[in-house]
Amino acid sequence: MSLQMIDIEKSFPGVKALRCVSFEAKPGEIHALLGANGAGKSTLMKIMSGAYVSDSGTITMDGRVITVRSPLDAMKAGIQCVYQEVDTALVGSLTVAENIWMDLIAQGPIRWVRWSRLHKEAQQLLSLLGSNISPSFKVDDLPIAQKQIVLIARALAQKAKYVIFDEPTAPLSLEESRRLFGIMKKLRNDGVGCIFISHRLHEVFEICDRITVMRDGANVSTRRTDETDIPEIIRDMLGKPLEEEFPKAEAHIGGTVLEVRGVASGSKVKDVSFTVRSGEIVGIVGLVGAGKTELSRAVFGADRIDSGTVSLHGRIVRFQEPRQAVSAGIVLVPEERRKQGVFVEESVQRNLSSAVMRVFSRNGFIDATKERKHAGEMVERIGIKTPTVQQSVKYLSGGNQQKVAIGKWLPTDADVYIFDEPTKGVDIGAKSDIYRLIGSLAQQGKAIVYMSAEITEALGLADRIYVMCDGRIVKELERGAASEENILYYASAGEEMKQ
Repeated sequence: MSLQMIDIEKSFPGVKALRCVSFEAKPGEIHALLGANGAGKSTLMKIMSGAYVSDSGTITMDGRVITVRSPLDAMKAGIQCVYQEVDTALVGSLTVAENIWMDLIAQGPIRWVRWSRLHKEAQQLLSLLGSNISPSFKVDDLPIAQKQIVLIARALAQKAKYVIFDEPTAPLSLEESRRLFGIMKKLRNDGVGCIFISHRLHEVFEICDRITVMRDGANVSTRRTDETDIPEIIRDMLGKPLEEEFPKAEAHIGGTVLEVRGVASGSKVKDVSFTVRSGEIVGIVGLVGAGKTELSRAVFGADRIDSGTVSLHGRIVRFQEPRQAVSAGIVLVPEERRKQGVFVEESVQRNLSSAVMRVFSRNGFIDATKERKHAGEMVERIGIKTPTVQQSVKYLSGGNQQKVAIGKWLPTDADVYIFDEPTKGVDIGAKSDIYRLIGSLAQQGKAIVYMSAEITEALGLADRIYVMCDGRIVKELERGAASEENILYYASAGEEMKQ
């Protein structure tokens, strides 16, 4: 029997998030839940997992109505969630075994814990998942992929019938994603129902049995994966066909604006050199762990440069902190937007003015009217979906948070924009908006550095591509000479293939 959500409704102040939504997950299947940012899929899953309570509608399991008003209710019903932000779901100071069993221990009644048995049973669960993680390791010492395995083991420990995977591959490498898919397929074979939320459509078609699409808080379609294709799913998600996935803006390319020569920083950036001209989009592409993020931080002054130089308009610049880079005309949209790109607890208005607060201040006081007018204009210009500029950024979808992270830099009139994985965890509709925004910056004569592990994005947007592997630039390719195959070839083989 299946898990069903029937006629679910949910509203927030100023927003109707869900409109009579129904969804069914079956045991022994992997069911994708897709939709553009703001479609309502995360809200629906938070209701299923007990984080939110619906305004109306029912949830049934095996034909019986169940009450899910808290995460504990969901756990007792056999519903677990593996979140993208794994650190929020685990206690880093505790061991792997303690994290796996903590919910059962907390539920009690338990007076004495037999630690040897706890570790032994934790090891058995991990072995079932094909993992050799030691139960005695501290969770803080594990990479993200292994932390996800701990969360899945915790779900198995509580005999989960359904597991929600919320953007699980966003922080993972290709190989880590493959291992996760193997675990999901094993769960399916063991009769567990898996619900998979992802913006990577090729992953959905690789592992999912059915696909449900939501748009504007309502159901659009549910189809078997083998009876549909990516263009049809995109039409369902957007309400119209996506005529051009990567809109390449034609821009005049001028002289060199940014020149990086022989830069080394820490253990992840080794003798890197590249140039960017005005109006040019330069892609720096590499697999996860290649050193792209560390390079962006070094150029931006967030990390120390051990050797080499950074030149702006032909003059060597040395930054001790990001503030100096911003003053010189270099800005960074970082990979971890919630931690480094926006102030999640602050309003859209305050975030959009944060980089140029002096413009809105006089004698230590903020001109709220002027700030609000600016925010409204930016929301309109960038296409940020928010009920009001006073809305806290933490309540926005991932794509709209990213637009805020970009929008805060636009009033600085910087010369160089560095984007580090700008579409990570962003739906296809918001991606298109971000591509167009980056293209418009190039048309304004800005120098763009576009760092990404998504090869197709770089191929679609960049005028030139540098391939990065193991902290080094191993190949430079002109737009016409680059292909997905040769980029992956150099990104994987690295220094051995350097020419």
